[in-house]
Amino acid sequence: MRPRIGITTGKRKGRAMRLANAFNVLLAGGWPVTIGPGIRESFDGLDGLIIGGGVDIEARLYGIDTSDEWPYDPARDALELAGINWADTQGAPILGICRGMQLLNVHRGGSLLNDIVAAKPGYRNKRSVLPCKMVEITGQTLLARVAGPAPLKVNALHHQAVDRVGSGLVVAAREQAGFVQSVETTEGPMRLGVQWHPELLPWSSRHRSVFSSLVEAARQRDYRQPPVPSAISA
Repeated sequence: MRPRIGITTGKRKGRAMRLANAFNVLLAGGWPVTIGPGIRESFDGLDGLIIGGGVDIEARLYGIDTSDEWPYDPARDALELAGINWADTQGAPILGICRGMQLLNVHRGGSLLNDIVAAKPGYRNKRSVLPCKMVEITGQTLLARVAGPAPLKVNALHHQAVDRVGSGLVVAAREQAGFVQSVETTEGPMRLGVQWHPELLPWSSRHRSVFSSLVEAARQRDYRQPPVPSAISA
């Protein structure tokens, strides 16, 4: 039986990523289920969760009071935070992609860099759906076991990054400029976040492997896992 994997999306942005994530879940042996405000807001019956890419997370959630006009999606923020809480309670695995990795970090009390170019003057922020930058994977991590420990070439569509790492998370990969490219938990249900978009690189076995690991964790998850205290709620 195929594990049912919820894939989040929003009203403003993220539809293409959702379809690509669904394709990769199917390839990995799972069954994709769309989750989003006004689409489906219940996590009942799911075995795992992908928090996908999209618009920026509202800055107030990590302690920055801004007056900017960024097109935030607070309904999606709230739903995805509820999804993380659900997964913590149920012992379900989570894969966070781009925005999803950032939200995993914020949920655990971490913070974000609002703009990586502003944070590192002179840094050239390459953006492409195709591989355009190299990341160094930390040894003895889930990511290293799943995708292999060798440097990995990834794509990039982001302008923000993890700053302060949240409680219970460790850095699993960095790009050459030092910005965090992956975080994960060291214990409990699978929590793996990647800053790039592996769903757009399905021809690469190393990128497909993160979906395979999620589906396998969903298939084998322990429903008796105790809840993990949540750092924040929307």
